[in-house]
Amino acid sequence: MAGIRQISKVLIANRGEIAVRIMRTCQELGIRTVAVYSDADATSLHVRMADEAFHIGPAPSAESYLLADTILQVAKDCGADAVHPGYGFMSENHVFAQSCSDAEIVFIGPTPAAIQAMGDKTAARALMEKAGVPVAPGTIDAISDAEEAAAKAAEIGFPVLIKAAAGGGGKGMRIVRSAKDFESALKTASSEAQSAFGDGRVFIEKYIEEPRHIEFQIMADMHGSVVHLFERECSIQRRHQKVVEEAPSCVLSPEIREAMGDAAVRAARSCDYVGAGTVEFLLDKDMQFYFMEMNTRLQVEHPVTECITGLDLVEQQIRVAEGHPLAYDQEDVSIHGHAIECRIYAEDPSSGFMPGPGTLVAHDPPSGPGVRVDSGVEEGSVISLYYDPMISKLTVWAASREQAIARMVRALDEYGVSGVPTTIGFCRFVMTHAAFTSGRFSTHFVEDHFSADQLTMSDETLKEDLAVAAALYADMHKHAASGPASTGVSTNGFNAWRRNRQRNEG
Repeated sequence: MAGIRQISKVLIANRGEIAVRIMRTCQELGIRTVAVYSDADATSLHVRMADEAFHIGPAPSAESYLLADTILQVAKDCGADAVHPGYGFMSENHVFAQSCSDAEIVFIGPTPAAIQAMGDKTAARALMEKAGVPVAPGTIDAISDAEEAAAKAAEIGFPVLIKAAAGGGGKGMRIVRSAKDFESALKTASSEAQSAFGDGRVFIEKYIEEPRHIEFQIMADMHGSVVHLFERECSIQRRHQKVVEEAPSCVLSPEIREAMGDAAVRAARSCDYVGAGTVEFLLDKDMQFYFMEMNTRLQVEHPVTECITGLDLVEQQIRVAEGHPLAYDQEDVSIHGHAIECRIYAEDPSSGFMPGPGTLVAHDPPSGPGVRVDSGVEEGSVISLYYDPMISKLTVWAASREQAIARMVRALDEYGVSGVPTTIGFCRFVMTHAAFTSGRFSTHFVEDHFSADQLTMSDETLKEDLAVAAALYADMHKHAASGPASTGVSTNGFNAWRRNRQRNEG
């Protein structure tokens, strides 16, 4: 087929879970993989899985995974004909994408122009208005003059949201509910944006009360085809960052789903988008939706979309990057069943979700029908303080939402981790809370329903756990002489006992 450029070797400009996930698809496609790694990741799973691996610097990401010139030079030296950026790091860096193109190395992602257009939130808002995509009332351009900004906020009407123009992930974002708090919030948001993105510009938009965060996955090829692959509900968040996602959303009617999907396609067409991307919306309590931003990359939560559509999104990215047209039209894709993803972080939910780096003394992930675990770590791995403290993404699929919730509870109960704090207990709390099971929740779920004492183990429960663990530990050593085959029995026995107690309590 004319215009097709076969990819034979991919450098993955990332680490951890997403690097492992990309490698698996590449291996299935017969594509060789190249890993890059920092000092902290020298023995990591993604390094050992790759066909080739190259050291790129010290542990801090600014001295390794964010060194665009170093990564590009490795790609040239090893003969990689493509780079996959994953998510985070270089994935939305239009300069890096252009550098790859200039070096005649395929960047598996959108064009530099599309990344740049959607990376500036004020420019993206203007583009969406022109494309007829609904946006929340607010400023089109970034605003820096405090007096002018305060006047505009009053005109929009409080509460308002101050947002960084050049970034996302909750950084440089402040909710302001009254005029007296506006000036200090503006300064704080601008300062945080400057620190996080090197750009202190902010804009203002109307704050949507009781919002739901709903995003649409899109896929576009180089031949003018753009298809949406339905929505993901991402409203369960902490610090404006997602913890639980599901597909499809339980609140969208077919009519609203179609309208939002059409808007997502228009958003992609407005910047001549190519590849996988996500158009994010806020949905208010009256079921009105507003464009929030477009992420010009693969999303962390892409597995739930893969589960309900049967498509491998990394494979789709590679095929599009090679120049293939999409093998399906909008009417060819449909929703099958329901999928839920829980992000398992080394964080302590009872202490404000503070990261808890350390060594995974035990990592015993669940399995069974409809269960998928994406992880870049294993037992003995170190959760580093230098990077995102993700242990894994636990995804389940079932025929209905109710069955998916039950399956997720089972999988969470089966998940055994020790050595670091985790969000497993919090995720189980979400799955069994009436607000979640009924579908009546918003992005304020954590502040509305969760408190630290709901996960604090009682003194009696703690004593019981310690007593059982001690007894099993003693039993393990008593029978150690019987050989290596017996050494895992005590750990498995404790996990089974603990899961049974959780089920009885829950």
